[in-house]
Amino acid sequence: MFKKKRTMPPRLTYPTRTIGAGTQAVEEYVIPEEDKARVLNDLYPFEPVPELTEMMFDLHEEKLFQVRDYLVLRGQDMDLLVSPYFFNSGGTVIDWMPQDFKPGETLARKIRGESISVLTIPAGPQPTCH
Repeated sequence: MFKKKRTMPPRLTYPTRTIGAGTQAVEEYVIPEEDKARVLNDLYPFEPVPELTEMMFDLHEEKLFQVRDYLVLRGQDMDLLVSPYFFNSGGTVIDWMPQDFKPGETLARKIRGESISVLTIPAGPQPTCH
């Protein structure tokens, strides 16, 4: 009847820098290159975890990016894995598609450690609200 409250993982231990100001400010972790693969493995919610050298397609920005260029931001109570285009168009890890993904396709991705999958069905280009 009652949903079990999910425990959020603790903050990452890396230093942060503040992007923006006031109520629009967000903390971005400064992750050393040698730790990027481990952090990606810890935060990426789907199977399989991509390699740092892989290219992914950001649905919001409609551009490719190399996985190693990801960012990790500190949200209100959790860390957010986002594309390098996040500050332009808001793309988070849920919006990362394989390089050969075609707009209009449906993609099923298995959630790590679960027996369920998430379907991504893009509606095509959308105006941004950022």
